Amino acid sequence: MSDKKPGLNKLYALSSENKVFCFPRPLKHSIKIGKRVYDVRLKTDDKFGTYILWKNRKYPVEIVRSRQNKYEILFNDISYTFTVETPFSLKRLKVLGSGKGKAEKELVKAPMPGKIIDVLVREGASVLRGEPVIILEAMKMQNEIQSPVNGKVTAVNTRPNTNVMKDDPLIEIKIE
Repeated sequence: MSDKKPGLNKLYALSSENKVFCFPRPLKHSIKIGKRVYDVRLKTDDKFGTYILWKNRKYPVEIVRSRQNKYEILFNDISYTFTVETPFSLKRLKVLGSGKGKAEKELVKAPMPGKIIDVLVREGASVLRGEPVIILEAMKMQNEIQSPVNGKVTAVNTRPNTNVMKDDPLIEIKIE
């Protein structure tokens, strides 16, 4: 028996920034970026643990925390948090969220513990979504922390050579 209702043949992941990612069910072992389709495999072995194999490269994956439908994973040593939603629960979240006013500011938080190498913006600077605002060193790798929104920097809460923990507030941006 096949279910013809729209959305029931899909799985949804909702990021911590409320961005929705849709996956067809059953899950396929490929992803489409633009017009190209890439083969992607989730594998586990004794030497490397769990990893994603994409373009013949291994990217380590570790589930750090899971509670109900909320997950925190480390993918290639970067932390990501998301929830897995059914079509019904996703619709419910949208209805509940529609009553909220639009956020006026965005707080850029540290995605992982590390050391601030450089602060690339100053208070009063205009930033574009995706523009690097902080360089954070974690596990001997330098990571660009990007602005999630277009706006104006209203506060810089860190400085170079400062150690930060995951979710420490780094920069506050007024959304424009």
